[in-house]
Amino acid sequence: MRSLRLDEIPNYTYDDYKLWDGRWELIYGLPYAMGPAPLVKHQSISSKIARQLEEFFGDCKKCQALLPVDWKIAEDTIVQPDNLVICDEPMDKAYISKAPKIIFEVLSKSTAKKDEGLKFKLYETEGVNYYIIVNPDDSVVKAYELKEGRYIKMGDFTNGKTTFKLKDCKETLEFDFSKIWE
Repeated sequence: MRSLRLDEIPNYTYDDYKLWDGRWELIYGLPYAMGPAPLVKHQSISSKIARQLEEFFGDCKKCQALLPVDWKIAEDTIVQPDNLVICDEPMDKAYISKAPKIIFEVLSKSTAKKDEGLKFKLYETEGVNYYIIVNPDDSVVKAYELKEGRYIKMGDFTNGKTTFKLKDCKETLEFDFSKIWE
């Protein structure tokens, strides 16, 4: 059996992506299925993250908390973070185009490898200030802050709070990780 050459592997674009049924991400021209639907525990954690972020950013005119939305990084790269915070991005498009300030990814068996590897590097390269990886299986959160172009680990959290420094809306966001497991 013959192996495929690199020039034989399809390289998809945003125009292709828009036509696909279901939930997908497109990273460097390669499609990644987002299904099956996340488990109830995953959805519950994501909702609790969203609630805390919405409470904090609810009255801010510049920043807002969002649930999965297309972030079009390039014609061949579109991702949908679980929870994110954006600032100064007009909401009259089908996607966002600027790097979010904060991204939370809640791991699932089907996405963990991509979230901890490929998306970690992608978010770091694109300048996402904070990347928070939530592992529902062991109730641990790994939080990273972008410093001088690289993610530096802020810590592992199960309970307790950490502060995210923001310049666009409010000075700091104090996030309580204990509230996402309740």
